[in-house]
Amino acid sequence: MQLLQWRAANHAERIAFTFLVDGEAQEVKLTYGELDRRARAIGSVLHGISERGDRALLLYLTGLEYVAAFFGCLYAARIAVPAYPPRLNRNIDRLHAIIADAHPSVALTTSQTLSRLKHVITEAPELSSMRWVSTDSIDGQPEQDWREPDIDEDTLAFLQYTSGSTAAPKGVMLSHRNLIHNSILLASAFEYTTDSRCVSWLPIYHDMGLIGGILQPLFGGFHCTLLSPASFLQRPVRWLQAISRERATISGGPNFAYELCAQKIDPHVHRELDLSS
Repeated sequence: MQLLQWRAANHAERIAFTFLVDGEAQEVKLTYGELDRRARAIGSVLHGISERGDRALLLYLTGLEYVAAFFGCLYAARIAVPAYPPRLNRNIDRLHAIIADAHPSVALTTSQTLSRLKHVITEAPELSSMRWVSTDSIDGQPEQDWREPDIDEDTLAFLQYTSGSTAAPKGVMLSHRNLIHNSILLASAFEYTTDSRCVSWLPIYHDMGLIGGILQPLFGGFHCTLLSPASFLQRPVRWLQAISRERATISGGPNFAYELCAQKIDPHVHRELDLSS
């Protein structure tokens, strides 16, 4: 939280994140100053509807609204619980397991996702009992009412849940100290600077996407371009085109991502890519 505040105070107009809405040319951007104001606004709303230390379920598709909501939780000393919105009853069992374990009192999402989930919410008591907030619908200037919470290094920041592919999802408790310590180690290993540039399509509710694509760029003060996993899977070349266009110095993914690029990208496209950065 304090790191974002510092960046907003000293580099308010610097672009922190860019999201490729269509995976290619349609961009939305977020500066450090805008992210700080959005986090304050969401944090202020959370102060009014929940208690310190409450869990806040985050149900977002990849996008900048998720970034603001995650930091809004930190700004309110609420424990973020990143998850993925269920689609056509897929991922619903995993979501139920996470809710049963974390007991969130609040759920944050977008107005579009909330509208799509209404029938799921009404049919599930554990969902309907939570307070639901569409963060993109917060109006006025609630950031002016924000109060800085009393937190320290050992305050829990968020719960990172395992995939649940072999057993019920298990939540790992991560404190602010854990995140800073991990960031220092990664900064040493990657040797990045404020001039580094990152591209990531990795799921932002998973460890690699959240830590590598959101928290590391903030820690290092460098820009990150995000695209959704769906955009990458539909056309793997989008990932490499973004790296080439942005002159990215940092990017990555699991083995299957590289295999998919090798299998799906036409050879003639290779000539249009410059991955030397």
